[in-house]
Formats: sequence, C-alpha cells, structure tokens
Amino acid sequence: MTDQTMTRRQRQREATLDEIVATSRQLLSAGEELSLRAIASRMGLTAPALYRYVGSYQELVDVVAYEIDKAATDEFREAAATQPEDDPLARLICASVAFRRWGLREKAEFSLVFANPVADSHCHRREVITAWTSGLYMHSLLLEVWQRTHYAHPELDELPPAVAEALRDPMFPVDVEDIPADHRGLIWVFMQGWATLYGTVALEVFGHMDPRIITSGALFAEMLGGWVPRLGVEDPDGRYRDLLLAELAR
Repeated sequence: MTDQTMTRRQRQREATLDEIVATSRQLLSAGEELSLRAIASRMGLTAPALYRYVGSYQELVDVVAYEIDKAATDEFREAAATQPEDDPLARLICASVAFRRWGLREKAEFSLVFANPVADSHCHRREVITAWTSGLYMHSLLLEVWQRTHYAHPELDELPPAVAEALRDPMFPVDVEDIPADHRGLIWVFMQGWATLYGTVALEVFGHMDPRIITSGALFAEMLGGWVPRLGVEDPDGRYRDLLLAELAR
C-alpha cells in the first residue's frame, strides 16, 4: 500500500506502530524492561490506548522483533554488497560476519529476535518463522552458491521420514518457489547452515564460552571456514579464508 492510497487513519496507525518499535528499541538499548506499560509511559499514552495497536505482549514482541530483524538484515546486505555480485560465497561470508557483529553489538535486540519462544499456535508459528528477513536473505545467498557450484545435498528419500515430510512443506524462512522440486533436500543443508551460524553466535552473544575465544573470533572462523568445502567451493589460495579473517578483524 502506497502513501497515496493510505487513508489518514491508516497513516496515523503506521506512524504510531513505527513509534512503538522505535520506543521499544530505545528501552532495549537502555537495558530497561520491554513492557506495554513502559512503552505507553514513554509515548505519553495510556495502556488501553496502546492496546489498539498491539493486542498483547506476544504481539508486541512479534512486531518489534520483526522490524529489528528487517533493519539488521539491511546491515547484512550492505556488508555483502562490498563483494562482487557474481561471487555469492564472498557475499555470504561478509553477511555472516555482519550477523555476528550485529549480535555482539546489539545483544538485547538479538535476544528479543532469537531468544523469545514463538507462540504455540501452529498458524502463528508458521507465519512468524517463515517471515524472518535475515533467514530469507541468508538462504537466498546459499541458493545462489548452489546455483553456481551445485554442491551435494541429500534426496528426500535418504532423510528420516519426519524430515522429508517437513521439507515438502517447510516451516522455515526460505522462498520455496525458488527451489526446484527435485532439489528440496537443499533446505536440509540450509537448516544445518543456519543452526551452525546461529548456534555459534548465540553462544558468543550470551557469553556461554571463554571470553578470550569470543574476542578472538577463532571459533566463528573455524565454523564458517569449515562450510566453504561443504558448499562445493575450493579455496586453494586461501582467498575466502583471508576474506573471513579480514572481516572478523574489522
């Protein structure tokens, strides 16, 4: 919907939602509790007035987390854009390091996006999980790498039945229409890659490892560097390794 087609009421609603998100990010940045009451107080609203825009705390978290993730993904795109368009692996490396950089810099925002449980409703869970901008972007880069290298992936009939069933109708941030039907096993590779990236960064963000290891970036370098051969790319001159280390050193 464009600004021209939006009614005045709709524009006011969008502006208020933008202010809710901005206020929430201010609270997170200040280390304060994120609550409907705190947001209403900062915005000069009553709690009942705020409920006209977000009906519950869960809805607040979903809205704010989605907008934070979208804004962070713009950072990942900017990092990727420093590399040639015809080198998706280099772009993936830069975007992945930017993901880590954002997480370590904005720990409260990272926590809101990735450490809050998704509501139990199946429909709501699917809507939230499949919409994550960061996941959609990272997996588009993995797909671009595959389109160049055709790295190996399992066939659906080689996977456990539950996994194969899930990949036929994935609850996962990926544009399924871009993946050929006979290559749906790619999503299993994407899932493993996302779990490895997120898992390593989450350990660092939440301080669940030796601070010296976090500061060095050594574990992250090993994790990401180990994925280069998995993606069917040879690196005999160490160009991708050097790029990774240079990005981590920035």
